[in-house]
Amino acid sequence: MRVHDGDPAPKKGQREEKPLFASSNPRDRILFTMVVFALAYVLIAGRLVVLGFTTDAPTIARLTAADSVSAARPDLVDRNGEILATDIRTASLYAEPRRILDVDEAIELLSSVMPSLNTPQTRNYLASDAGFVWLKREITPDQKRRIHNLGLPGIGFVDENRRFYPGGPTASHFLGHVNIDNEGIAGMEKFVDGEGLADLQAFGFANKERSLEPVPLSLDLRVQHVVRDELTKAMDRYKAVAAVGIVLDVHTGEVLGMSSLPDYDPNDPALALQPDRLNRATAGVFEMGSVFKSFNTAMALDTDRISIDDSFDASKPLRVRGNTITDFHGKHRVLTVPEIFIYSSNIGSAKMAQAVGVPGQKAFFSKIGMTDKLPGQLPEMARPMLPPKWDELTSMTIAFGHGIGVTPMHTAVAAAALMNGGKLIPPSFVPRSREEADGLAKQVVSPKTSDQMRYLFRLNCERGSGRRAEVPGYRVGGKTGTAEKIVNGRYVGNKRFNSFLSAFPIDDPQYVVLIVIDEPKPEEGQYSATAGLNAAPTVAAVIRRIAPMLGVTPRFDMDSNALLVSY
Repeated sequence: MRVHDGDPAPKKGQREEKPLFASSNPRDRILFTMVVFALAYVLIAGRLVVLGFTTDAPTIARLTAADSVSAARPDLVDRNGEILATDIRTASLYAEPRRILDVDEAIELLSSVMPSLNTPQTRNYLASDAGFVWLKREITPDQKRRIHNLGLPGIGFVDENRRFYPGGPTASHFLGHVNIDNEGIAGMEKFVDGEGLADLQAFGFANKERSLEPVPLSLDLRVQHVVRDELTKAMDRYKAVAAVGIVLDVHTGEVLGMSSLPDYDPNDPALALQPDRLNRATAGVFEMGSVFKSFNTAMALDTDRISIDDSFDASKPLRVRGNTITDFHGKHRVLTVPEIFIYSSNIGSAKMAQAVGVPGQKAFFSKIGMTDKLPGQLPEMARPMLPPKWDELTSMTIAFGHGIGVTPMHTAVAAAALMNGGKLIPPSFVPRSREEADGLAKQVVSPKTSDQMRYLFRLNCERGSGRRAEVPGYRVGGKTGTAEKIVNGRYVGNKRFNSFLSAFPIDDPQYVVLIVIDEPKPEEGQYSATAGLNAAPTVAAVIRRIAPMLGVTPRFDMDSNALLVSY
């Protein structure tokens, strides 16, 4: 007798049921499983292909365009909240070549609105098998309307951000500009990207829907307008090739105005590539001429070797190793330190440098920032051009501004230190409090030397070459500089680089104003084109207009011939 566990035995004539895959061979079971999975993957891939062909092509194009759209940027505003740079919404034109029915017709119709699109490159774009191509970024509303009315399949628009500068060229070198993708590539626009905006854009935190907090700058738009306006007038009046103007707060280092002409409109940034559009204020390096006598004199007075009562023999030219140093308007006699300054004596300045010595001069010029690139937010900052051999002759020529090249901004920043009690403060292109500035300041000359330099600056505007810089009530002080330019390795007498370095009000200086006029010509009726005849009156015109804006109260209770300090 047989005993069965589980199911009963099949009846006679009944067929025994077997599993779908009942092979006892393990290899067969593995092969079967692989086939099943392969069929599943084939089905999934087929479905994806079908979906790819049936998805709405314009949607794909819009997604592609969205990935390329210019990210948003924060507004740039001046110290009073006036908008200097902002984003505006603009349309860009794209095509989906796969949906173009007739390439020739599309080009003909598009070029009727935008003739620039009638090119072989556009034809190649539209005849390609690409899913998406840009045809023109940043088109006008009228162009968008007219192209939309053409009703061309495969042609579409994407709204994106475009940078707009309401003031046009007014502050171009200060603000800089952006590229077609709204990325800062010059000026404070580039600085803002470097401070984290580029990272925000990369991670999607600065897209077109998000608003960003405005970035305040140190610039005062009112002051900036005046500086540029007066430089424009000066270039026309004196037939100059270029001009620079800087207004600097002596206690904070804030740059309230900075203009370099010729400039450009940042709404058309391609103009910035022209060679004469260089930002001469911070990226141009020049021999500044006799304004350097300010620093040479401060250097001498800050030592124990020379006092303001000392005198130097300037009765005859200096001859050093075959070179002769003369005075432009020589007095041919012994001159006191104040006389050397107001008569701008090269001979006297060279002898003062000799008294200090080469090591002392090098150390002093390094201390006031003349041997290094200036710190600051603006990317376009040039390094000084130092002499290859700083020997006695070089030291004597540096005393009157030849043999060393610096930027006008170097000159203004060092001058502020001579006016504010002796503290060298790095320039700032964003707002900075006086407390913050004091934390960065470095004492480079004594308060006594600063007082003496203010005295000399004022004396020069009362009795010396700076008389045309006078503005009644505002007590201007300053120093002229008339430097011959180098052409083909030689100094040329009829090509001058003129400047006037000033401060006001000189009894309690608040602002430094530096004006540079490159290659001015003599006015009609004038036999010369020295800085006292063109740069000095331009400074007066600037101060006359900006002083009331900056809240500087005029004073008429001081004797116009009174000196601030008596020594």
